[in-house]
Amino acid sequence: MYEHIAYEVDGPIATITLNRPDKLNAYTALMGSEIEDAFLKADADDSVRVVIVTGSGRGFCAGADISGGASAFDVNQGAAMFQGSRPRASRGGFVEAIYNCRKPSIAAINGAAVGVGITLCLPMDIRIASTDAKIGFVFARRGLVPEAGSAWFLPRLVGLDQALRWCLSGRLFGAEEAKAGGLVSEVLPPDRVLARARDIALEIAENTAPVSVAMTRQMLWQYSAMDHPFELLQMDGPLSVELGAGADVKEGVAAFLEKRKPNFPGKVSSDMPKGYRQAWRRS
Repeated sequence: MYEHIAYEVDGPIATITLNRPDKLNAYTALMGSEIEDAFLKADADDSVRVVIVTGSGRGFCAGADISGGASAFDVNQGAAMFQGSRPRASRGGFVEAIYNCRKPSIAAINGAAVGVGITLCLPMDIRIASTDAKIGFVFARRGLVPEAGSAWFLPRLVGLDQALRWCLSGRLFGAEEAKAGGLVSEVLPPDRVLARARDIALEIAENTAPVSVAMTRQMLWQYSAMDHPFELLQMDGPLSVELGAGADVKEGVAAFLEKRKPNFPGKVSSDMPKGYRQAWRRS
């Protein structure tokens, strides 16, 4: 179905693999639109609990495919390299699809992640990297600016000082520096990255309620940077009351008392609480 990515569902995990290994999975407009479509598909599939994104071969994504020269960035010449990451009408392409997905996402960075190759990971919830990974926000070295909303995402993840240091120099850095700076949470041998991502995904899928996770990830993303907690307090109290009377809480408490794994009945396709749209206040 896809040309520049592969999409596979195995149990509760959907895996999106950037699939241009002969080009180190260099980004194309088609890849961007396919990533967007795959996230929308995962969001609508109740069997999917977590999405993993990784790369085929020895790279994650070496950045934009500039094999055609500088015209790859020139929209006036008909190029559309970043149509997957720039707003089309009111849409934000793959950035919006990842950010608004009701399933948590994990970037399994198995190799080079440069330019859009790293910025596409920023809306994801968890990032882990291979010891072989080389990362770079290289835009200033190409005469560009950070794209895919990264000037918003990156400082929230690593702080403004660290974001400025990486973006202003545009230099490449390794996985250990990325971990020290807060960009990735774990650094692993290359052959362990995808397996570890699956372990993390299964921990989420086997122990948490889909509706609770969908609400929690967006609440943390949207409200954690506010100047005060009062808008959140007006929303999370009623949500807790509504969810507290529901079937998921009954199952969660029963599973805890009976010392077993829960089997939550709630589905994101049909059982999101009334406060769902309020929580997604910027969507």
